Amino acid sequence: MAAKFELYTDKAGEFRFRLKAGNGENILASEGYKQKASCENGIESVKKNAGEDARYERKETASGKFMFNLKATNGQVVGTSQSYTSASGRDNGIESVMRNAPDAAVVELDD
Repeated sequence: MAAKFELYTDKAGEFRFRLKAGNGENILASEGYKQKASCENGIESVKKNAGEDARYERKETASGKFMFNLKATNGQVVGTSQSYTSASGRDNGIESVMRNAPDAAVVELDD
């Protein structure tokens, strides 16, 4: 199974997307958007910026977990990872986004 972006509406009525790897794991999630077009622009921004290592902000959470943000050229966060137990797990997540996001299909989920 190939990686894909899932575009959906959350309980608050906002549009969101998540990038799923070929194995079904969530590897990147968006913030909520009021407009569907803005969410679609977010997906395009992820596709465009995913291949550039400098766009990834590697972080350690207060609880000692590891995560990353993918930022657009303007510095805006366009996607956030899950928490990982190790820095190497986080780095593998970044590699997965770099490899999968540029060609991932977009699938709209029904409510």
